[in-house]
Amino acid sequence: MEYKEFARKKDYLVCVDSDGCAMDTMDIKHFRCFGPCMVEEWGLEKWKDDILYRWNQVNLYSMTRGINRFKALAILLSEIDETYKRIPDAEDFIKWTETSDELSNAVLSRVSEQTGSSCLKKALHWSDEVNRRINEIPEWDKIPFGGVKEGLAFAHEYADIVIVSSANPDAVSTEWEKHGLMNYVDLMMAQNAGSKTFCISKLLEYGYEPDHVMMMGDAPGDLKAAEKNRVRFYPVLVTHERDSWNGIKEALDRLINGTFDNWYQKQLINGFERNLLN
Repeated sequence: MEYKEFARKKDYLVCVDSDGCAMDTMDIKHFRCFGPCMVEEWGLEKWKDDILYRWNQVNLYSMTRGINRFKALAILLSEIDETYKRIPDAEDFIKWTETSDELSNAVLSRVSEQTGSSCLKKALHWSDEVNRRINEIPEWDKIPFGGVKEGLAFAHEYADIVIVSSANPDAVSTEWEKHGLMNYVDLMMAQNAGSKTFCISKLLEYGYEPDHVMMMGDAPGDLKAAEKNRVRFYPVLVTHERDSWNGIKEALDRLINGTFDNWYQKQLINGFERNLLN
């Protein structure tokens, strides 16, 4: 459904991220695809364990969790170039990630052709290979976290539910449909709908009060999208996802009865940041 066809049914709105928040797919993609493909693309097998540890730290277990894939690659290639081995033309790729208005395969393809930079070309090949391997992940490995279905069912009794994700829309739709989660969803706004900040801003145009809206997410980018729109943020904590989903009842109760105040929000954010910094 296009957001233009969306109609507000309830006074409350819960926006839910997909990868790493509702679906237990983020770790798999980084463990099996992103990191290993980088090691292979740049011939880093000699330092594989240390480099994969650092990749996962940047992308999963720190305040850069959920960072754009090319920005993460730029961080790692810079560190590898300084610590392990020279990465030819690394500066070209790093500069592109710092200056481009759009970090995508399509733009990278054009720029790599224009410049002939070896690192830009390798980064594109890496990204294409990552996508290929992600598509090969068996469906039975793409499952929701414990408590997600029950949490969505509870929330949908009181609030409209919208998926707000930066992931591929076809993949999100397929994964949520397979596990019966779309039964509790009123709209999906994925990668093709714009940034999470933009998506929430468009949803607010339907007349929701900002303090009646809650964004559920697992990454600092989700928090920023909520803060920029002055809506509430409910974190799903990495490695504690089931507990987070089991706690949605209290958060939604507070949203409805007006006690999801600044004190409660601060407690949630502090816990979220401590979980990523430790």
